Amino acid sequence: MTWARCLHPLVLLLTLSCAASTACGQGAAPARVSEAAPPPIARELRAVWVATVENMDWPSRKGLSTAAQQQELVAMLDKLVELRMNAIVFQVRPAADALYQSSIEPWSDVLTGQMGRAPSPYYDPLAFAIDEAHKRGIEFHAWINPYRAKHPSTHGVAPDHVSRTHPELVRTYGPYLWLDPGDPAVRALSERVVFDLVRRYDIDAVHMDDYFYPYPEVRHHREIPFPDDATWQRYRREGGTLSRDDWRRENVNLLVKELHEGVHAIKPWVRFGISPFGIWRPGHPASVRGLDQFSVLYADARKWLREGWVDYLTPQLYWSVNKPQQRYDELLRWWVEQNTHGRHIWPGNYTGKVAFTGSAAWRTNEVMEQIRLTRAQPGATGNVHFSMSVFMQDPDSLNETLMRGAYAQPALVPASPWLASDSLATPNIVVRTDPATGSRKLELRPGARPGSPARAPWLWAVQTRTTMGWRTEIVPGTTRTLALPARDDSSTLDVRVTSVGQTGVTSVPVRLVSP
Repeated sequence: MTWARCLHPLVLLLTLSCAASTACGQGAAPARVSEAAPPPIARELRAVWVATVENMDWPSRKGLSTAAQQQELVAMLDKLVELRMNAIVFQVRPAADALYQSSIEPWSDVLTGQMGRAPSPYYDPLAFAIDEAHKRGIEFHAWINPYRAKHPSTHGVAPDHVSRTHPELVRTYGPYLWLDPGDPAVRALSERVVFDLVRRYDIDAVHMDDYFYPYPEVRHHREIPFPDDATWQRYRREGGTLSRDDWRRENVNLLVKELHEGVHAIKPWVRFGISPFGIWRPGHPASVRGLDQFSVLYADARKWLREGWVDYLTPQLYWSVNKPQQRYDELLRWWVEQNTHGRHIWPGNYTGKVAFTGSAAWRTNEVMEQIRLTRAQPGATGNVHFSMSVFMQDPDSLNETLMRGAYAQPALVPASPWLASDSLATPNIVVRTDPATGSRKLELRPGARPGSPARAPWLWAVQTRTTMGWRTEIVPGTTRTLALPARDDSSTLDVRVTSVGQTGVTSVPVRLVSP
């Protein structure tokens, strides 16, 4: 299809569904195609974890006022916009508690210092965070931990905490309390929590981290066994035939499978992702050595990927690029090779090590090299950085290096075409010029399909070209006007606008050219 150029006093209008003369009135100038096509818009996840457990990233300490909590969160989101990132992975269930209004679990103590106490003045941190993220065109991934019941930094529990209401589901292991993955009631509880989140909040994804069966605790130089004898014996009495290790893995497998199915049954466009430990098993690939999550955490992340039970996998590749036995490129390639369903592979990066001191510290160029290696690996389409605090501290010119280098241009989150989504109508665009000043603004109007009302997209991707070249902006779908370069005698305005849906699918673009 040819994109027309239409001229009309002060108003230029082009829609896909009408010819130039109809769009602009009788006597419009002849149609013309711009000489240079706009560059493709980058597709790359650029996400960051915001850990709330132990007040790691947010809020900065327990007992902050509502206003201070909100100010800190807004500052973080503004920083993500500045860095041209496009997603936040925000921890909302650190340990059988909630950073949102819940009838299932108590308020987290990281907010007020007391589990079960709501913020005062009252607000819902999750609702606030989602709204502020979406205002900025940032995806919101709700991060939950399915099994941790109490962190050592929490002193005292609320009367409605699971350790009080259902102590039979909880196990003490080291300094933590854990929900026993072998009890079907635990799986039901985690699923109830997640499905409640998906129903009530406008989240873009559900995210689980690497804590399944817990990492081993050691006492007197000996590993402590996880205390699940009771549930194991019950399984055997009820006729179970799996080995204990396989039974533990199957407990986790069932949770992953049922969460994936349940999330999509409620909202088919919401993604389900997991960030497992970066090594599946030693020897996979051959050079790799390290913790065996398959036999220690009872997490068969390869199976989840091969079964298509995740929409994205974020293996935590927390080692430097050339670390012997955990090489970044080799591990990433191996994970991509397991991706038989073509889901997203978005490795996790321990970017926070740039803020470390001593021999454990990284320089910024380590992070840049990890991003480069991710881009060089076909099938890997983004990175998730741990964690937000490092970008607020900005050690070793990290932010400036990212903004001038890897993240110099904006990017859309890669599309998830296997998820249900409505097709998008081509948008309508209008350019208005102030004859006195020559300033121009672009008006963005959602398109509509026959018989359906116009509906705002999730995002607009706007590309403009003048004598200075092409510029890409990605703005929220609620945006209705956008400033354009001022007109001068030598500039030709060339605008291309694409609607972007919640799963990343795009409309047919609309294009307008004006002298």
